[in-house]
Amino acid sequence: MKIAIITDTHWGARNDSQVFTDYFAKFYENIFFPTLEKRGIRTVIHMGDIVDRRKFINYKTLFQMRHHFFDACYGRYINLHMIIGNHDTFFKNTNSLNSMDCLRVHDNHQVHIYEEPTEVDFDGLKCLMMPWICDENREQSLKAIQDTEAQILFGHLEVKGFEMHIGSWNHEGVDASLFEKFDMAMSGHFHHKSDNGNVYYLGNPYEITWSDYNDPRGFHIFDTKTRELEFIQNSFHMFHKIYYDDENTQTMESIQAEDYSKYKDCYVKIVSVKKTNPFIFETLVDKLYKEGAEDISVVENFAEFENMNDIDDIDQAEDTMTILSKYVNSMKIDNKQELDTLMKSLYTEALAVETI
Repeated sequence: MKIAIITDTHWGARNDSQVFTDYFAKFYENIFFPTLEKRGIRTVIHMGDIVDRRKFINYKTLFQMRHHFFDACYGRYINLHMIIGNHDTFFKNTNSLNSMDCLRVHDNHQVHIYEEPTEVDFDGLKCLMMPWICDENREQSLKAIQDTEAQILFGHLEVKGFEMHIGSWNHEGVDASLFEKFDMAMSGHFHHKSDNGNVYYLGNPYEITWSDYNDPRGFHIFDTKTRELEFIQNSFHMFHKIYYDDENTQTMESIQAEDYSKYKDCYVKIVSVKKTNPFIFETLVDKLYKEGAEDISVVENFAEFENMNDIDDIDQAEDTMTILSKYVNSMKIDNKQELDTLMKSLYTEALAVETI
């Protein structure tokens, strides 16, 4: 039996941005459901954070989530298993009030919702479904992990020692050794795809913030017989970088000839390596706007770094999260680790906010 696994879809992300919703829809319409149809897959496990906001949902977002995901599953007679994540719950200390129960997006269709630890059999393979571990279910969850004979775990976990985004490490939650009894413990929550050979963070299906740039996104197919986990990559990108250098790379002719339509409805960051002709630069920016780029930002003044002679050097320049971490580490305070985690969390949340 083959099962499609998806996680952290975050419907309503970026303040219900229609541009992002359309970008999400491209993934479902062109990659996710066509792959399921081609492979004959009729079971989907969603490992949490179905929606983005914890407190409420926009009606339009609800309609589009139903249309592009739930109704698309029902129309294909897909058996849905939904694990509750931390973004799906109203309260932080209980999973009982959650988006999937309240929104009733499943209508009369059979959808399995897991707000507490539950053992499930998939074609003879016993699996443990583990929702977000909170105050109310912590004891129950730890006992379920200890007592279960299941070899596979699907969950929405916060495990120490894994990257949340590239370069941003998590120091909170449970220890990875808790899951050593399982052959595989697959989880949502962190958007960066990584594993330690036992715990597998599968990553979210698409880019949502600049932290996701150049970091593979997609979904997985799990074979219950072979235990093979296949990654299906999302070929659509929201975030792009253009390195501008009118001394060595860009010319007026090359910019005029270039097709910039691929940047329509995308976020573009222009990294100005060398700008000697402002007119050529403005021509580039103008073409991007005319092609419908959603957001254009410019990073300039690399000339002050005299030893940065190529693009690789620029890519290795310290990012904001690294600077934040170094600043916190230089402070003479206790609990530096907690402050570092808080600062990174606030920075990530700030990136995810779309200004209206």
